[in-house]
Amino acid sequence: MLAAMRGARTLALGVAFAVLAITSLTAHGDEAPPDTPAPQAAPTAQRIYVKAIPDEATWLRYSRKLGSDRFGKFVIDVHTNAIYFFDVNVFKIHADFVLGVLLKQEWNRENIIEYNKNYERKKPRFILGYLTQHLKVNELTLSFWEGDKIDAATIKRAWDRLNQTFFVKNLPFRPDSPMQEKVAKEVKRKFHIRIVTNDEIYKEAPYQAFNKGRAVGTLRVVPPGTAYDQLTFDRHDIVILQESYPDISPVSGIMSTVFSTPLSHVNLRAGAWGIPNAGYIHAEKDYAKLDGKVVYYEVGDTKHVLRLATRAEIDELQKKMDAARRVDLPPANLTDANLPMLDHMRATDVTKLGTKGSNLGEIASAHIDGVNVPKGFGVPFFYYVQHLKQHGLDARIDRMLSDPLWKKDVAWRKQQLAELQQAIREAPIDPEVEAALYKRVRIKLGGVGVFVRSSTNAEDLPGFNGAGLYDTVPNVRERHQLGEAVKQVWASLWNFRAVEERALFGIDNCQVYPGILIQVGVDASAAGVLITANLYNPEDGDSFTINAKRGLGIRVVEGTRVPEQIIFDTSNDGTKIISRSDDPVMLVFSPGGGVKEVPTPDGGVILTEERAKRLATAVMKFRPLFPPDSPLDVEWLLEGEEVWIVQSRPYVSAH
Repeated sequence: MLAAMRGARTLALGVAFAVLAITSLTAHGDEAPPDTPAPQAAPTAQRIYVKAIPDEATWLRYSRKLGSDRFGKFVIDVHTNAIYFFDVNVFKIHADFVLGVLLKQEWNRENIIEYNKNYERKKPRFILGYLTQHLKVNELTLSFWEGDKIDAATIKRAWDRLNQTFFVKNLPFRPDSPMQEKVAKEVKRKFHIRIVTNDEIYKEAPYQAFNKGRAVGTLRVVPPGTAYDQLTFDRHDIVILQESYPDISPVSGIMSTVFSTPLSHVNLRAGAWGIPNAGYIHAEKDYAKLDGKVVYYEVGDTKHVLRLATRAEIDELQKKMDAARRVDLPPANLTDANLPMLDHMRATDVTKLGTKGSNLGEIASAHIDGVNVPKGFGVPFFYYVQHLKQHGLDARIDRMLSDPLWKKDVAWRKQQLAELQQAIREAPIDPEVEAALYKRVRIKLGGVGVFVRSSTNAEDLPGFNGAGLYDTVPNVRERHQLGEAVKQVWASLWNFRAVEERALFGIDNCQVYPGILIQVGVDASAAGVLITANLYNPEDGDSFTINAKRGLGIRVVEGTRVPEQIIFDTSNDGTKIISRSDDPVMLVFSPGGGVKEVPTPDGGVILTEERAKRLATAVMKFRPLFPPDSPLDVEWLLEGEEVWIVQSRPYVSAH
């Protein structure tokens, strides 16, 4: 737990002793439009702690705004019952204040070990608490670090002391971990203290900022019930979505009346595009009158702006949005016909097998103890090119791309792509190729159901992850099914959303090729996505964001329902709950191939602390195989208690 004491060690030890009584500081709200700054008191000489917060002005001075929350911290001496509300703008963590000010001790191993005992069930000296103002739902809560084993009686003691010293009375207790959720039931039963969960706060908020920013564009209000295949947007549109969609083509801004998680494909894409993106349940009611008009859209942590754009805003932001982007693709090797097993593939094989398979091969070939990757093999670009040439589809693609309408008419372009995809799927696959692939599935993969996954040279790249652009076909079992699945994945290279996104990043369609990864299918009991960063607190360098749902992982990234979300602190194994899954159904393998929907069993928590630690440990083991300058976006499966890794790529964000 030594690593848990991260943060301002120099600040704590270099400043704390020098400012034991008074320091001249002004608390800043860290706010930016359109979030209206909270009223601040005039700069004054401010103590580094106070023993009461009698009013809002004092709260604002000693607390700090981070994202959509304002938080403060307190310490209670269990011997004297004295309470200390310390300035979190000076002391980043409790230990800085306790060691530097209250105990006047050096920061060394012995003192830290002794200090950490205050996170056990029985507190030898201090109760270490948090106060959080959840700005989106106007709620103030009492909480404790997610790794704190605090009991019900101690929570009640802290609650009583706050009622005596804090200007807001009868604060609800907010449990942050599975262990604290159990304690919360006792707190409610024995002491009648109100409980508010992170899950309730997340789901009840009428507004959720997924990607901050500013943009101008033509507002398009998509009517409820609009089918996914009927969505056609211009790059300069700002869209209001009233359904959950698995993906959309590039736009200039997104507002959704139904929202789930930062890790859905739509939200990941918005982050990569660098566009404002938020959920707001009243969007259609508030902004229907602006449909078809050029608007200014700005997303902040707790508020947004959507109104008619001024000429100055159009001139400023249009030029920024139209700035040229370029992603360079790895060169393509179109002559290699080998079908290598996954544990013989390396990252350098991207030139013939695509990035998804090559990155996963880098992990599989390392044979790291405790890191499990389902068996599979790669199908190189060679066979796609062969399929096109055998049926004259390569010439058809050249004619399509050279037609003047290609760049001018989005509806024509979408229709041409749909017809091309149909032609790729309907053209018969070479029987010898189909036989060779099926033989490899039977002999090398045991003849079980397989996933047929895209692995192009235009995805999972620095600055362009392409999440969700191409197709995956699950649980393929028969020879004919395998041939059809391979053609479907080839055809998905020309998905409308994929073509539009490649255009946004200046990628030449003539240089894009699809490889395929054929991999043993794991009939997962749960699945999800892990990002090696804390998406809710960018200042936290030790935590991972993990999303999960029961059954196969397809639904997690589609974003159609809220998944289970946690933040796992790798420095001390702390598990902070963000939301619980609310999906009544899940996907499982169908005996004849493909998947089917079944009711979700009442299985309790998906991401238990033990499972989260097992998953995070596996990811940390292979993390050094990839460049350190970008977080990883990892897809994983849970089969019983066994963790499987099925994808690793750069996490792309505009910030």
